[in-house]
Amino acid sequence: MTFRFIGTGTSVGVPQIGCKCRVCTSEDPRDRRRRCGAWVYNGEGAFLIDTPPELRLACIEYGIEKVDEVVLTHAHMDHVAAFDDIRRFNTINGEKVPCAPGDPLYRGLPWRTVGRPIKCRALPETIDQMHRIFPYIGLKPGENGLYRPQIEFVDATEPFAVGGIEVEAFRVEHSFPCCGYLLKDGGKSIAYASDCHDIPDETLDKLRGVDFLVIDCLRKRPHPTHMDLERALGYIERIGPGRAFLTHLCHDYTHEEWLRMLPSGVEPAFDGLSI
Repeated sequence: MTFRFIGTGTSVGVPQIGCKCRVCTSEDPRDRRRRCGAWVYNGEGAFLIDTPPELRLACIEYGIEKVDEVVLTHAHMDHVAAFDDIRRFNTINGEKVPCAPGDPLYRGLPWRTVGRPIKCRALPETIDQMHRIFPYIGLKPGENGLYRPQIEFVDATEPFAVGGIEVEAFRVEHSFPCCGYLLKDGGKSIAYASDCHDIPDETLDKLRGVDFLVIDCLRKRPHPTHMDLERALGYIERIGPGRAFLTHLCHDYTHEEWLRMLPSGVEPAFDGLSI
């Protein structure tokens, strides 16, 4: 199983618009933090965790051409703004059918592509919010060739699998309906919780001893809906992962500064990093 970070930054991204701080003007590519998301692949199946605003650019940069499903943590715009871009994977996953002159969708080729719907799994509250944000998205294709995503929304409350990767949602507290995901494949496990302030005890019981933990850590200063460094390190100690990665980072510190202040076994994630 390969887990690739396609974004590791806070909701406004890094660099921030109009900011001239040392992080936003850094030449270290690890300090350029798109909004949070990930791509998971095991040779058999592939899925996205969230569809952040820069999804298209990340897919092009990292050569992501296979997406079988999408799973969402929550419906804040920094995690779902590029949901419409999933339509491209409908096409990639689709099939060619004959198309001749006279067909309303004829474009000068003897065939056209019929897109294949993609499942999007999320908590019921998130699915309801997605229908309100994107009321035009569903299983029905666009009429007369209109290019619209074809999505089958599925409740992620129960565990599921994508290409043999076992996936289980777990609740976290973010002052907004939100979850993380526990991934298992080939005897290894990854827990991903990009947006949270508290992790309930019942969730901690599921996560203890995971091989890799990806956890929210906005900055050192406290925040009402995200973890600060002290809080994140406390949860890392309680969970006891083999390695931990901090994500949802703001522009307070460079990647190198984070590395110098973190204990052994904990490091800042960066865009493009693969586990």
